Amino acid sequence: MRDVRIAAVCMHSETSDVDLNLAKTKAFADEAAEMAVDIVCFPELSLSGYSLNDSETSSGDFSFDLAVERVVQIARKRRLLIIAGIAEPCQGRKPFITQIIASPSGLLGSYRKTHLSPKEKEKYSAGDSIQVFSFENVNFGISLCYEAHFPEIHTVMALKGAEVIFIPHASPRGSPMEKRQSWLRHLPSRAFDNGTFVAACNQVGKTREGYNFPGVVMIFDPLGRLLGSYRGNQEKMVVADLREKDLVSARRHSMSYFMPHRRPRLYRDLCKG
Repeated sequence: MRDVRIAAVCMHSETSDVDLNLAKTKAFADEAAEMAVDIVCFPELSLSGYSLNDSETSSGDFSFDLAVERVVQIARKRRLLIIAGIAEPCQGRKPFITQIIASPSGLLGSYRKTHLSPKEKEKYSAGDSIQVFSFENVNFGISLCYEAHFPEIHTVMALKGAEVIFIPHASPRGSPMEKRQSWLRHLPSRAFDNGTFVAACNQVGKTREGYNFPGVVMIFDPLGRLLGSYRGNQEKMVVADLREKDLVSARRHSMSYFMPHRRPRLYRDLCKG
């Protein structure tokens, strides 16, 4: 890993206005570029908006390919990596909740949400691959909202080489303070247990469909210490510098980094079910 400056964004997204969501994405990317940010992460479904309505999650309301190309153009122009959320149509199946990864050289890849909440299962398809991506000597993984509650996902990413895990959310429950307290119960553990940086962000504001998202951003170092945060009801971008020396220091400490001492043979029961 190298030193990297990241940004995590609280953004208000509407299902009925992908063009406006793209314009906001561009504005935040412009701001991030001015601050010499390398990677900017947007919330889950930031481009298409969060919905559990069949008509809104269908592919008819926007052009998926065009939206992706627009994000790639922004990433190329501003010379940064953009991680943005979108409903990905799938012919003959329900759409995926997808986070696209756009780099200055083109579309780097995408991550499809593998663990859906009970209500999401009615409207979306689940992905079936846990991936790790690489951008300019930074290895990172992505988990989405509900997935933050499954420790195994993040351990698999760490075992595959992830140094940073981005956790975009579209979580409408609670006030900003309540959401922050909720995240403080489990997100530091995702960082500390796996020796990775963790950056999480949520959508923000009330949508026309009636969802009310508390604005929260939290960024943790590999020891689970808070590097940057925000809570409130406005759109906001939080920037943090992730230092290679902090990752190396955490992973060299035998009583702070436990991954090398795992005994996978004893964990076989995790695969039953």
